[in-house]
Formats: sequence, structure tokens, C-alpha cells
Amino acid sequence: MLPLSTLADVHAAAARISAYAHRTPVLTCRSMNDLLGAEVVWKCENFQKVGAFKFRGACNAVFSLTDAEAQRGVATHSSGNHAAAVALAARLRGIPAHIVMPDNAPAVKKAAVAGYGGTMVYCAPTLAAREETTAQVVQATGATFIHPYNDARVIAGQGTAALELLTEVADLDVIMVPVGGGGLLSGTALVTAALAPATQVIAAEPKAADDAYRSLQAGTILPALDPHTIADGLRTSLGPLTFAIIQRHVQQIVTVSEAAIIAGMRHIWERMKIVVEPSAAVPVGALLEKRLDLTGKRIGVILSGGNVDLAHLPW
Repeated sequence: MLPLSTLADVHAAAARISAYAHRTPVLTCRSMNDLLGAEVVWKCENFQKVGAFKFRGACNAVFSLTDAEAQRGVATHSSGNHAAAVALAARLRGIPAHIVMPDNAPAVKKAAVAGYGGTMVYCAPTLAAREETTAQVVQATGATFIHPYNDARVIAGQGTAALELLTEVADLDVIMVPVGGGGLLSGTALVTAALAPATQVIAAEPKAADDAYRSLQAGTILPALDPHTIADGLRTSLGPLTFAIIQRHVQQIVTVSEAAIIAGMRHIWERMKIVVEPSAAVPVGALLEKRLDLTGKRIGVILSGGNVDLAHLPW
């Protein structure tokens, strides 16, 4: 197995991507604090390049390559934000990006990949089809494969969001993030355990895609079983690297109803006047549903992204 990421890797990633990634704002909202009965700060990765935290990990991975590796380009499989992130990072480095996408990926995300210059290869919407097609692309091109989350370079890059948050805001009781493949969660947990060990890391996951919740309970990875959730970025299963960090450093995973995810998304739009996608609203839904008693606590929430198909809003 590849080595796990360390805090030193996250600091190195922060330095490596600083010329390319945005340092995203941390916002507060009095009406949300009153509604939730807590003091909440919001790390707005919806304002990151490509509209999601995924750019951090993709950028770190692409710029970690040697010149010889980079010359042959990069390849990945993704239904959306990671695809766009790899395509943009590759364009910034001036190398080819081969992106395998399921043919049912949202149109807005296909358009983003095309706009960033990625070469798209479509496949059936199954993990097996994604992996098989990507392996064929890598064999044909010699490109370096960048896994969407089960990659130490990607995990270190995603951890830079929490590094920025903890540098800016002290004395948080809890940091909450959504969990799909676990890249953001494991990076956040790694940084938090090192820099703020008294701060709990809690993940939120759709009830309709609760594989991470079940995996943490069981002590082994239990893959997602045909998940049907509006949070399309959270339909993936954990990887061995992300799960190892999550087991060690994540205190709890809570599950959230589809209705609460939509309500959370709408609350952020209406109260904070910013656009977040359903996946980013999952921790908000957990707070609205009172999945945990966090009354009076200081909470940091990483809003993971803001890529929404505006023609198909869920309300």
C-alpha cells in the first residue's frame, strides 16, 4: 500500500499549490447561528477554482509529477468536480488530461471538463466500467493515473483547506465535512489531529449512500450499493488510504435524509446568499436535523463545492 499522507505532506502541498489555488474565504452568518443555536464558521470551497475543493488535491498531484512523468499527461475517472480539477491543473502545467466520465454525468460538469481542455472518454456509469476504461487509456497513452481520492498526493492537497481554516480560526469544538470517497475527510482529519487534537472531526453522509457510516461501524470497507442520492459527489465508496486515516482520526459519521440535504442547500442559498451544491449541503442538513447535540458549540463547516445544474434545482 502507498504511504499515508502526513502533516508535512499537507504543508508541502500548501506551498506547491499556493500560486494556483485560491485561499477561500471563511464566512459567518448570524441568522444561521441563531437557527442552529451554535457559532458556525463556513470555509467556502464553493469559491475555489473549478468551484470545489477538488482542485487542491488535483493541483498537488499534477504539480508533484516529475517533468518526465508530466510529459505523458495524466488520466483519471470522475463524474464531475475531480474531472474538472484534473483538467484545469493539467492545463496550468501544459500537459494533456484524459478524463473518463460516466455517460450520465451532469451536463454542467461535462461542459466544465471540456472548457478546461480535458479529453473526455465516456463509459457506462459503473465503477468497474470507469476503472476498466481508465486502465485502457493509461495503457494507450502512458499517462499517470490520479485517483479521485485514494492517492496520498490528493489527500494532502485536500487537507490544505482545513490547514487554512485552522490557521484562521482558533478553538473550534467540531469540524464537519461531507464524505464520499473520503479525500476531503481524511485530509481534514489528518490536519486536525495534528494541529487541534481537541477538535472533533465529524462527517456527514446521505442516508441513501451510507457506506462510510457502515464501514466505520464495521471496521472494514463496505462499498456503496447502488446509491441514489441528490448529492451526486458522494456516491463513491471509501478507498484503503482514506479509510485508514478516517478510522484513526474521525470521531463520528452521521447520516442525513434527502429532504434535509435539500433544506440545507436552500438555507445556505437564502440566508448566506451563496451557491452550494447538494454534496456541500449534507453537513448543513445534519445540523438542521439535529443529528448531533452541538448547541452552543463552535463549529467549522467546509462547504465542499458549488457546481449546480441551475436548470434542475431540487426545489
